[in-house]
Amino acid sequence: MVRSSVMRHLKGWQERRRLRNELQALDDRLLADIGLSRGDIEAVVAGRQGRSLAA
Repeated sequence: MVRSSVMRHLKGWQERRRLRNELQALDDRLLADIGLSRGDIEAVVAGRQGRSLAA
């Protein structure tokens, strides 16, 4: 039970890190094209942006 909880947290952390890295790699023009700015990245990664960016 504890192990599955730890694994879930690790998987979530890895997914957030991947998303953050992908968004930070985009230039400002591409971010603007999808309705984001650099300042929005952390909110999107934390799930506070209010919309999904799932591929």
